[in-house]
Amino acid sequence: MDRNPSPPPPSREEDEASGDCIGSTVYSKHWLFGVLSGLIQLVTPENNKSSSDDEEQQTELDEEMENEICRVWDMSMDEDVALFLKEFNASDIFMGVLAKSRCPRLREICVGILGNMACFQEICVSISSDKNLGQVLLQCLYDSDPPTLLETSRLLLTCLSQTEVASVWVERIREHPAIYDSICFIMSSSTNVDLLVKVGEVVDKLFDLDEKLMLEWVTNGVRQPVDQPPEDSEERPVFRIVPSVLEAAKQIRSEHLEGLDVYMHILQLLTTEDDGIQAIVQCPNTGKDTWNLLFDLACHEFCQSDDPPIILQEQKTVLASVFSVLFSIYASEVEEETLKIENVELPLIDSLIRVLQNLEQCQKKPENSANSDTEETKKSDMTQDDFHLKILKDISCDFLSNIFQELTKETVAQGLKEGQLNKQKCTCAFHNLLPFYSPMVEDFLKILREVDKTLADDLEESFPSLKVQT
Repeated sequence: MDRNPSPPPPSREEDEASGDCIGSTVYSKHWLFGVLSGLIQLVTPENNKSSSDDEEQQTELDEEMENEICRVWDMSMDEDVALFLKEFNASDIFMGVLAKSRCPRLREICVGILGNMACFQEICVSISSDKNLGQVLLQCLYDSDPPTLLETSRLLLTCLSQTEVASVWVERIREHPAIYDSICFIMSSSTNVDLLVKVGEVVDKLFDLDEKLMLEWVTNGVRQPVDQPPEDSEERPVFRIVPSVLEAAKQIRSEHLEGLDVYMHILQLLTTEDDGIQAIVQCPNTGKDTWNLLFDLACHEFCQSDDPPIILQEQKTVLASVFSVLFSIYASEVEEETLKIENVELPLIDSLIRVLQNLEQCQKKPENSANSDTEETKKSDMTQDDFHLKILKDISCDFLSNIFQELTKETVAQGLKEGQLNKQKCTCAFHNLLPFYSPMVEDFLKILREVDKTLADDLEESFPSLKVQT
């Protein structure tokens, strides 16, 4: 099924007689009490025998109980039901299940219900303020069951997105260093696209919220987690954040553009700090791996010559992140020459100019735009689109101007021969780079004049500001 089934509504006569409905819904209080009582019985001591048969049975969920608790999961998306569950202290019941049950399906459902409840601000604050529940939920990040991990990540992302409680969860995560290892393990080894996307969103949100935590994770991977038994240290692999992010990005790149966007943004956040850039480039294998993936995305996958210009509307944010990270690595490489990347300027120029050409098409306004209500309703969306397109343009221009500074006479000649450089493309580049990047354009024009004086003169005529002042 695509969704959990809803419980059968009570009869009208029963509603009128007992006032059994939850809030303005048709859901029955009495029925819900029965399901929650059944949950309590599942984790009471008398039902947790020590025999192997009983232990095996605890990992399976009775079909009838599963159907009932799934109905509660579906119901919990309703605010009245969620508030009723809060008033009934249902979170304590779910916490007991998570602490004691070894049934993966039951644990998944209980975390899922809490995740639905946390979508409502009042309940999110209540859940977040419960230290014991917070500890139990973070322990779920060490679970080996992908559906439970998915629901735990969803709940955590919901809480991190609430400004009133976000700092509480960031601090709790900082107090549990083993969470770093668990998240890196998921990103490095999981093939579950939905889980990888949600975990990526959690990491992206954490890094965006707390720069200090991001830097701690950047320099992590060599210490023993304080809450991990020391006797296990020899068996535990060493995780580093950048290779883990790359592995997840490779796993989802062809299946989930929005998810890939998330992981590219994580890398972009890392490059906002020197330690983050060093974490990428200081290890030649990691740096080369990062460069190769992003170079392939920029030059061979996104915004290709046979794509319509409108494709940038789908790819604008991920492309901005990709170019931003490539720019950071390229600038570092120019300065330190650690990765020994070669022959990349012309493909990047070709890709960057193609993006700028398509941006010009995307930003053209329709000639006959009607002043209608529909246009007004789209105004805010268009403003947001324009904002992201401007970010992409700014990053592309920064990167292109930097590359222009590094071009040699031989590279320019090769570009003219192979088609990465011609009058049309240079005109587009100059149009976007001037006047803010005049020195870079002038340096490029000097080299171009040595290779193709006619083209250089034509471009100079088209852009009078470039004429040599004598």
